[in-house]
Amino acid sequence: MPVNRREVLFGGALGLLWSRVRAVAGTIKSKLPWRADAGQPPVTVRPGPWQFFSPGEAAAVESIVDRLIPPDSQTPGGKDAGCAVYIDRQLAGPFGKSQGLYREGPFVDGTPQQGPQTKLTPAEKYRQGLAALDRYCRSKHGGRGFAALAEPDRDAVLHGLEDNTIVLDGSTAKDFFTLLLQTTLEGFFADPVYGGNRDMCAWKMIGFPGARYDYRDWIERHNERFPLPPVSIRGRTELRRS
Repeated sequence: MPVNRREVLFGGALGLLWSRVRAVAGTIKSKLPWRADAGQPPVTVRPGPWQFFSPGEAAAVESIVDRLIPPDSQTPGGKDAGCAVYIDRQLAGPFGKSQGLYREGPFVDGTPQQGPQTKLTPAEKYRQGLAALDRYCRSKHGGRGFAALAEPDRDAVLHGLEDNTIVLDGSTAKDFFTLLLQTTLEGFFADPVYGGNRDMCAWKMIGFPGARYDYRDWIERHNERFPLPPVSIRGRTELRRS
């Protein structure tokens, strides 16, 4: 009996489909039963030495973040919230190296909507900016670095950076301040697995539920505090550090 080409193709397709189903089923079975953190969750930042900052740089950054987000009676400031730790780990990782970004020239001034127009990575901007800030402070304040200044003097320096009225050697004051503020806010409000927002203090302050899978009943309930504690993306209501 002659073989029909359509039947051959159909049979071959069924064979391929069946082998694929068996392979997928085997993959699923190998991953059962489900286990927490069985995928690739972000690695939780742990206490330890600075990975990017030198001790002097770390002292300056801790002082900066504590003036950008000062503490009050209810919420810790930027330092105790872990913002400097967050920034340190980010600069030591892919973000600091601008991994995955196009970094070839030409480099020309663009509009804010065009994104960064510089050959410097965030890590290089931080290192260069902190060095320039240290030279400026020591030249204007009797040899004292930023961390050694009184709070009013620290605030005056930060206002000068923001207003671009301070001239930093080899660095643009306004651009450096923008990077400082951006990364400080990220550290304060990001998930605590990244080193900041210690004990989810920022989320508790604004009533953000975190990574809870469903809180739709509360979305339209304005000016009412969410009654449950926030949850980290690792599924825990608390991420404390010793």
